Amino acid sequence: MPSPRSADRPAAQPPARGSVDELITRTRRLRTDMDAVRQGALGTGPDPRHPQDPEDPRERWQRALCELALRQLDDLGAHLAQLREGPPPVAEEPPGAGAAPRPAPGSPLTRVGSAEWNLLTDGADWSGELYGILGRDPATAPLTLDELPSLVLDEDRPALTAMVTDCLVDARRIDGEFRVLRPDGTVRTVHMMGEPVLGADGGTVSMWAVLRDVSELRRRRRTVRESGDALQLHRQRAQTERRLTVELQESVLPPWRGALRLPHRGPRALDLAAHYLPAATGPLIGGGWYDALELTDGDTLLSVGDLTGHGVTAASGMAMLLGALRGMAMAGTRPGELLGLLNRLLDATVQPALGSTVCCSYRPATRTLRWAQAGHPAPLLFRGGAGRVLGAPGGVLLGATSGAVYEEAEETLEPGDLLLLHTDSLAPRHWDSSRPYGSGAETTAAHRLLGLAPRLGEGRTAQDGLRAVVEEFGESERQDDACVLVARVTS
Repeated sequence: MPSPRSADRPAAQPPARGSVDELITRTRRLRTDMDAVRQGALGTGPDPRHPQDPEDPRERWQRALCELALRQLDDLGAHLAQLREGPPPVAEEPPGAGAAPRPAPGSPLTRVGSAEWNLLTDGADWSGELYGILGRDPATAPLTLDELPSLVLDEDRPALTAMVTDCLVDARRIDGEFRVLRPDGTVRTVHMMGEPVLGADGGTVSMWAVLRDVSELRRRRRTVRESGDALQLHRQRAQTERRLTVELQESVLPPWRGALRLPHRGPRALDLAAHYLPAATGPLIGGGWYDALELTDGDTLLSVGDLTGHGVTAASGMAMLLGALRGMAMAGTRPGELLGLLNRLLDATVQPALGSTVCCSYRPATRTLRWAQAGHPAPLLFRGGAGRVLGAPGGVLLGATSGAVYEEAEETLEPGDLLLLHTDSLAPRHWDSSRPYGSGAETTAAHRLLGLAPRLGEGRTAQDGLRAVVEEFGESERQDDACVLVARVTS
């Protein structure tokens, strides 16, 4: 199609070939850099260190943005190539069977076409690319302005009519989109830009336009928008779940800010303090707990434990387990038997879970500590500036097997002794191949805790000892939250 010429200005001259080649080179270089960003940052390449989760809204959003940028760079390269080669030859009449073959529909060169409608002759002149965009047979005559709306969806026809009317009557530029229904039943989105061509008397004699198939671009933008909305919804749900988890946890656990207090200020024989340490690598809250309960017979129940999982499910499971533990302890159940009943409870729940815990019963009259454990680190006893790990009785994880039996151990305490209970997530996991699986993390935490013996011996209260532990482990790169309970024998 010949270049349109308005009455008040000459047609624009094509740019120099060298400048277009430079733009093409820059575009190719930018696309290479963009593709490297896509493969490196989003893990779309073969590198196993970047696993890709197709269900993650954030990854879908990032991937859609990168693909959209790459597609637009491809389009830009194709358009620059067209600009370098110049306008295609135009046949004086619609091509017949003997005409030169046109680019295949769907190729980069068919995504941009052009047309001119002559108002004086009511004729039309289409480029071959426009036939491909609209799915028309190149052997047929191009549609006039009156016939063009027949391809457009009903809801988009008013917008097309308004654009064409404004261009022909008020000499306004055309810049808008509409959807067309192709003969093969597919719907494509077309962006049209054009302007009127004025005659010598200043009247409009024809209208020319450049039409581009932007269906893929709009689809990718829609994907980006929908992925962004899904990411925002995912964040809102995560915030809501975290708030509910925190509220549930705070309603069950004793306050961890300051010393832990028993009813009526607790027995004078024990000074207690506890603390909750959040995970350092993420915002999720696990099923860890600590607890101290004054029993009806004057004994004191001390427990620290953890339930697998995170979020509301883990917190609700922890609340159920802790409630059962308190109820059975108030009924006079011994620690070993108590853990056996908790194991049966977890085994019977609808949602399977595993738990680890240490459960201690302290009798002030004889200063006797009776305790049992279920796959949990043993308590640490500090006395006279030195510390040791108590020998652990047998016991498997809660929920691991039906009918498990949990042994008990006893220890006689002395005034001034400090007993420390903690979950196994207190210290980062460092596995030692020379040790059985599962013992490395416990050994590391116990070793660091035993190294605090001089500082713990200097403290006069349980809160002093707890402060030393928090200062040591507060900045550790824990993958899970942790709980610590300190009990000091006062008499």
